[in-house]
Amino acid sequence: MIASGLILGEAGTAVLLSVFLLFCRIGACLMIIPGFASDRVAMRIRLFIALSVTLALTPLLLPTMEAALPDQTLATTARLIASELFIGFLIGFLGRIFLVALETLATFVSMAVGLSNMQGVAIEGNQALPPLANLMTLTATAMIFISNQHWEVLRGLAASYKALPPGGPMDVVGALERLSDQLDTTFVLALRICSPFVVYTVVVNLTIGLVNKLTPQIPVYFISMPFVIAGGMYFLFLVFSEAITLFLDGYFTWLKLG
Repeated sequence: MIASGLILGEAGTAVLLSVFLLFCRIGACLMIIPGFASDRVAMRIRLFIALSVTLALTPLLLPTMEAALPDQTLATTARLIASELFIGFLIGFLGRIFLVALETLATFVSMAVGLSNMQGVAIEGNQALPPLANLMTLTATAMIFISNQHWEVLRGLAASYKALPPGGPMDVVGALERLSDQLDTTFVLALRICSPFVVYTVVVNLTIGLVNKLTPQIPVYFISMPFVIAGGMYFLFLVFSEAITLFLDGYFTWLKLG
């Protein structure tokens, strides 16, 4: 009886430790990936979501984690915790880069249409952005949930245990290479989304500069500012839907292939 109780106790400890290691990767990812990691979501709610997702995926992933746990010594446990946190943070940060790239180029769009001087309320992060940048990032985040791509995040987390099995060494060099490639891909995507406004601001400023040279007595830049803003808003109305669709396509492709 005592021996069987010890065996059951060790088995229960192994299960609890495996669940905690699953939470390390899943929680670290959900604490930084777009949508789930918004500062507008209370910390307790984010923690509850991470715990719920971990418990929901435990029946599927528990055998994999138990197989990667050779013993319960302090050194092995600490190494696995550090590895799982690193992998979860890497996956979440690769997704966060999409929103960072869009936020950066959306701030440039605000400058292009003359709205950069007005700082809006911080929505996705804790830093105030121009209203146009807030509109684009908030819409992109909302569309991730409306188009059910947040379920792909959970599927990707479950699939990551095959692509990056627990217990392996932390490949820091490979992670940096992946991060560099992701930065390149996401900022090219953001540039494609905002490229119409790049053309718009070049053409408008070139036109205003020529008019100012022809009539230096008139404060052309001051007079033309309302028309530049109105033209930028109308241009945004024309391309906004296509821009968000392009962002979602890029994000969905990463979720599928990443």
